[in-house]
Amino acid sequence: MYWCKSFFRFAVVALICFLASCKPEVQQSKNSYFDLTSYFGAETKKLTNTKFYVVKTVSRNGDAETKTVKIDNWPGELSVFSESNINKPSWRNSYKTTTNGAITIYKALEPDLKTREIILKKENNKVVYLMIFNVTNNSLFQNKEKLTYYPDSLYQIQRKQHVRFLGTNDYLIEGKLKKR
Repeated sequence: MYWCKSFFRFAVVALICFLASCKPEVQQSKNSYFDLTSYFGAETKKLTNTKFYVVKTVSRNGDAETKTVKIDNWPGELSVFSESNINKPSWRNSYKTTTNGAITIYKALEPDLKTREIILKKENNKVVYLMIFNVTNNSLFQNKEKLTYYPDSLYQIQRKQHVRFLGTNDYLIEGKLKKR
């Protein structure tokens, strides 16, 4: 009988310890900054459903080629924009937010963050344009990007890439959206 009481006490203590160690999953209820991933997710769905064609110019060091194309993979086409999202929980205090009227600027406070700055203009709660400035530095290369997006109108990716021992290249991808 003694072992039964000891077992019961042990089971109760173990159950209490188990329940005390269970914690609900903590989720970030609100993004600290503008959510590029969600925004471009919605944009790519809209662009896929709205029959746009694109007058696309691709340029390397000034040598340009322009074609009219139909984009079948909008998420891939605009992935460089959504990959610049700054809403990681560990970056919650890594950007300074400045708002002046319709323009909001997110500026990196730490020098090693890839996305250095985002400039966003909204009117009537709709994005008018956004610009993203990215920088990647390491011992082999330096990459500077300026990404510009005007909804339903234009997207532009400007990249200056310096690779050690190979030199510098300037790239430009520009897409002008036209409705069919």
